[in-house]
Amino acid sequence: MLFKLTNLSQLDAFDSILDARTPDEYKRDHIPNAINTPTLNNEERIFIGTSYKQVSAFEAKKRGAAIAARNIASHIENSFMDKPKNWKPLVYCWRGGNRSGSMVTILRAIGWQAQQLDGGHKAYRKLVIESLTTLPANYAFRVIGGATGSGKSILLTELAQQGAQVLDLEALAQHRGSVLGRFADTTQPTQKWFDSQLADKLRRFDASKPVFVEAESKKIGQIALPESLMTAIRSAPLWEVQVPITSRVNYLLQDYAEYVTHPERLKQQLSYLLPLFGHEKLNAWFSEIDAGNFADVTQALLLEHYDPLYQHALERQTLTRQPYDALVLTDLSITSLAKAAEKLILLS
Repeated sequence: MLFKLTNLSQLDAFDSILDARTPDEYKRDHIPNAINTPTLNNEERIFIGTSYKQVSAFEAKKRGAAIAARNIASHIENSFMDKPKNWKPLVYCWRGGNRSGSMVTILRAIGWQAQQLDGGHKAYRKLVIESLTTLPANYAFRVIGGATGSGKSILLTELAQQGAQVLDLEALAQHRGSVLGRFADTTQPTQKWFDSQLADKLRRFDASKPVFVEAESKKIGQIALPESLMTAIRSAPLWEVQVPITSRVNYLLQDYAEYVTHPERLKQQLSYLLPLFGHEKLNAWFSEIDAGNFADVTQALLLEHYDPLYQHALERQTLTRQPYDALVLTDLSITSLAKAAEKLILLS
């Protein structure tokens, strides 16, 4: 039975979502909360594809059916045996073809209410793109701005803990958005997987309540933000968090502890600033790093690089938005952040 997806919220009607594609395809992008139950694994799909080209479509279909049947049987035995008779899963593959179709046929023969996603992942991806052009306009965003190290991310965390709606774009992108912004021991998601998570996050917000988000540029690392979201963020009220530079330095030394532990990584990342500052400046910073003077280097980077960039970005936005208010914090302690979050929620 084919199911035509016209709204992402329709996905909530299913008990489970089964991704019948290969693990590699699933890793690149999938419907959030989908379970990878491949009818063909990575190597098997390559083998069947080669058979199509080098032998014949008929031989490839025979071999593919045999492999898929074994894999589906394994999924039933290992993952589906505890499902009740009224279990209603949605199954999809790349274009809604044989891989998902074969699984749905067997599941329905057992008695489960399985449905096949019409058009497969390709149709889902198209709907994600369409949703990202319209969803951001539905919400009243409240933007947290401020210079680097002013604790915007941890303020968002505190807001979420107090029950506010929060869109943490840096968490979704797995990057802090600066030359030193990559998360330790992680890689950024693909653009498609970021889009899927973003669309899923947006669609679950209550449009009658504000959504707090950090001010961001068009790209977070290698991830591009939808223009519709940028428009909504740039036209929304902004609170500028203001914190003493000593507190900012201390916070950054903790948040970027990876670079203190591995100073060579810090040097490598700072080398990307060579066109801006030249060899003399970079060598001076490298000497401070070698001497273990991380606080001095951090303060220099803030005053000479990050703060001017932030000020320039703020000035560019004055035509579309004026800062709603300044949020002055004496430090970035849990107490200060909790009070700031409480204030923002009351003002919104």
